[in-house]
Amino acid sequence: MAIQLFAHNEKAYRQAMAMLENCGKAAIVHPTGTGKSYIAFKLIEDHPDERVVWLSPSEYIFKTQTENVRKENPDFPLQNVTFLTYARLMQMDEDEIASLHPAYLIIDEFHRCGAEHWGDGLKRLLAQYPDTKMLGLSATHIRYLDNQRNMADELFEGNIASEMTLGEAVVRGILPAPTYVTTVFRYQNELARYQKRVDSLKSPGIQDINQRYLDALRRALEQAEGLDVVFQKYITNTSGRYIVFCSDYENLKEMRSHTKEWFGAVNETIHTYSAYSSDPATSKAFAKFKKDDSGALKLLFCIDMLNEGIHVKGISGVILFRPTVSPIVYKQQIGRALTAGEGGTPLILDIVNNFEGLSSISTLQQEMTLAACNMVRLGEQDKIVTDHFTVIEQARDCRKLFEQLDQSLSGTWDQYFHAASIYYAEHNNLEVPMRYTTSTGLSLGRWIATQRRVRSGLIPGSLTEQQIARLDSIGMVWGNRLELAWERGFEHARAYYEQYGNLEVPARYECEDGFKLGSWITNQRTDRINGERQQLLNRERVERLDSIGMVWDVLNLKWERNYLAAAQYYQDNGDLLVPSQYVTKEGIKLGTWVASLRKMKESGKLTEAQIQRLEVVGMQWRSRSDYGWQRGFQAAKAYRRQYGDLNVSSTFITPDGYPLGKWVERQRFAFQCPEKANNILTPERKKLLDSIGMVWTKQDPWEYRFELARQYKEEHGDLTIPAKYKTSDGIWLGNWLYHQKKLLAGKERGQQLSEAQKMKLMELGIA
Repeated sequence: MAIQLFAHNEKAYRQAMAMLENCGKAAIVHPTGTGKSYIAFKLIEDHPDERVVWLSPSEYIFKTQTENVRKENPDFPLQNVTFLTYARLMQMDEDEIASLHPAYLIIDEFHRCGAEHWGDGLKRLLAQYPDTKMLGLSATHIRYLDNQRNMADELFEGNIASEMTLGEAVVRGILPAPTYVTTVFRYQNELARYQKRVDSLKSPGIQDINQRYLDALRRALEQAEGLDVVFQKYITNTSGRYIVFCSDYENLKEMRSHTKEWFGAVNETIHTYSAYSSDPATSKAFAKFKKDDSGALKLLFCIDMLNEGIHVKGISGVILFRPTVSPIVYKQQIGRALTAGEGGTPLILDIVNNFEGLSSISTLQQEMTLAACNMVRLGEQDKIVTDHFTVIEQARDCRKLFEQLDQSLSGTWDQYFHAASIYYAEHNNLEVPMRYTTSTGLSLGRWIATQRRVRSGLIPGSLTEQQIARLDSIGMVWGNRLELAWERGFEHARAYYEQYGNLEVPARYECEDGFKLGSWITNQRTDRINGERQQLLNRERVERLDSIGMVWDVLNLKWERNYLAAAQYYQDNGDLLVPSQYVTKEGIKLGTWVASLRKMKESGKLTEAQIQRLEVVGMQWRSRSDYGWQRGFQAAKAYRRQYGDLNVSSTFITPDGYPLGKWVERQRFAFQCPEKANNILTPERKKLLDSIGMVWTKQDPWEYRFELARQYKEEHGDLTIPAKYKTSDGIWLGNWLYHQKKLLAGKERGQQLSEAQKMKLMELGIA
């Protein structure tokens, strides 16, 4: 079944293909949820014989996208597509890159190529293949936290085949207009912070005015409806799917603990799921969430792994438990609720937990207004589906009172600069503590931090070149102390990488100057697990660490190393029957690891992909001892089929070299002395041996050989046995008869014959 694009994507595809033909480069900038990845898949479908390299920030994004395509067409042609993450491309050597030979290069989330080393990987690829046609996909081409860099200009020379804002997509009806509800919770700490600011004011008149504003804000907040009431009122789809965005792992756990309290009035039956990048169970939880068609209210609590690239169909809404975030992340999160081609009115519940976030909902409205005006100007007013969306401000009065209070407490920029100049004269620096307040009541520490955040693009605002120069003149350091400490750690990490070629730093490693790099690396992993946060580990820092080989998932790295060792063992030995104590020359305890894989498979801790990869290198899910036993059993079955019994000589060896005689002896020993045989003969194994005629008590060797001699005479008519004759189980029968004759004649010392044995020999014709 051929891919059927939405009308807006069909138009974008035609424009992109024309631009690729003429310029070799085309970028598509469409918001989250509009199905832009299908444009790239359409290119692949229309060029099935061309080699395509698809670049993406993560394997999970690409996997989810391909799963969606193959649900519609299981035979979709991906055989000529090579998928690479930006981090993997960065680590490839020139020979590996030279083997790619792409006719087309798809650059997904291309704004991420602005990261220094990720961008270098792309440059190396393009240096080898300058004529490769490039198709870029992104929801934004501007890197807000990187000096407003325009990646469409840098990568595609401004060749944007199609561009659309989130607001325009809603106005055109491509994405549904949401119902947007805002409220606040946990405002007590914020009130306490503002109370300290009011108390620090020195002028009684000014203090009284601000106290009245603050008291009015407190009363308004106390009268606001609780979350349980807000959720009951606005979550009308009581069996819908909702994504709950949390700030970090601790926040996720706490928010999930309030599920019954906050959502119980919506639906008594609630199914909760968690998704965060470090959790190995995330993929299963995410899949269950998507497939859950029950009548329960479905809540997926996640940190940030669904911000980018991954879209979930059938979402009724999103719930944002968030501090103030960047414009990109904010739009990505609300975009989870908006999907092209899906009906209904999605719900966005913005649960602001800091006062500054009360004024953060205007961006989308402004985009819609601008889009509607442009369409009218172009004579496309008949294509306007809606020019607004419903905004329900549960805390509207609170917002107005907060803005009034904040404006009253804030002095002018020049007043704060004057206070900063005095601080610099007294301390010879501008490293002002965050809580520092001047004698006149100005929150100087907070103001200094705000100037840094405005200049870096973390929050809205503007600084003129003159203001920046004035701050520079009094020693302004634009990175705060936390930022400077992080940069110090990064420089140590870079030096380690340059020396050792990796960033696998031991946990207790210290640099020569005493810097505890091992602890610092561990902290970066912890911050990533808890969610990328502006003050700890933002996306830019993640990309910089990726560029010097940062290993975020240590367990996964160890798995891959062990797998490579297993593949090498298989190549060298032809199997993966690794002895339990086997250690590679690199120190990998491969025997222990292979044994642990069997337990992991039984407990469901291995993915299907891991199982398939292991079986490619000869993994036997039975243990080494079980595999060895089964090999012996199969040899015993073959012997029984050929000879009709299991009377195997202890020295018998099969044609392929297996010592079957010794194996049968061990089974008998295990039956007779189980306490000394390490339980090798389980009830199941004994039952198998019984089924092929196992004789557990070993036949008397003399009687066995006598029976062979009797059978020979019956078959040949005499006992004239050739000197080289050997029975099927390896017995030199002629040699045995020679010794029996000597024993019968009393000419050999040592072993003596019993009277019964003498009688049987004489009856057989041996005198």
